[in-house]
Amino acid sequence: MNPKSGFVALLGRPNVGKSTLLNRIVRAKVAIVTRKPQTTRDRIAGIHTGTRGQIVFLDSPGIHKPTRALNSHMVRTACRIGEEADIVVHVIDDRPVGKGAEDAMVRGILEKIRVPRILVVNKVDRVGRAAADEVRKSLARDDFYAASFLVSATKGDGVEALVTALFARLPEGPAFYPEEDLTDLPMRFIAKEVIREKLFEGLDEEIPYSIAVRIDEYKEEPEKNLIRIRAEILVERESQKGIVIGKGGAFLKKVGTAARLELEKETGSRVYLELFVVVERDWSRSESMLRHLGYEPA
Repeated sequence: MNPKSGFVALLGRPNVGKSTLLNRIVRAKVAIVTRKPQTTRDRIAGIHTGTRGQIVFLDSPGIHKPTRALNSHMVRTACRIGEEADIVVHVIDDRPVGKGAEDAMVRGILEKIRVPRILVVNKVDRVGRAAADEVRKSLARDDFYAASFLVSATKGDGVEALVTALFARLPEGPAFYPEEDLTDLPMRFIAKEVIREKLFEGLDEEIPYSIAVRIDEYKEEPEKNLIRIRAEILVERESQKGIVIGKGGAFLKKVGTAARLELEKETGSRVYLELFVVVERDWSRSESMLRHLGYEPA
């Protein structure tokens, strides 16, 4: 059998486990994961290559009602990812799927997609298989979805069956990327995401959504087995700056240490990481700032 290849988009509401599923499939951490919704802000590609061929999975921001320019960018990114794919996987979890604003938005986007749609009910380990199957059956009654699956992205249950079904629906074709590649993202981007993940993990309430990370310097020094990274953490209020720095700089130091250790693990090099906190008032509502940070404004 000739190898197959194609692009598969992961779409759904925030915090349904799309990034966890992506990482499980490619068996590496290519997308940051936190317990907070709306963690993913960009198109994240994870590459699965094997004897059957190659699938490029496209993780997307959770689809939600936008309230700021940044949120609008995230929703547009999700829509564009769906349009680029050969197959769209609609990921849901154990929360009810009804006629809420987010559900209506997801349904509207899916209805416009002309490629096969596959339903995945995630977090089966949390809700129980019987209850998850009831959700699956209720949503898969008509021909809206080409197939439906129950999975646990955290434990891996049902994931291989999903991947097998995806390969079965993809066309024959050559690989898009070398076999050893797990993502198409540059390390400069990954460094930004790792720092942002550590900030999300340690901050409460709304502060993470007012934070962006800008890499000012990413310099590799192979002769020293060293990578120098200088990054700015953008916040929207002076009060947020104090929280991010922490008493005596403790929180910023904790974030820097955690990010440095993970980046050293990812790169195999020593990392010298400098973090600075800068106030950019209302950056998430500013189209010019979004452009500067690499986001597509409204």
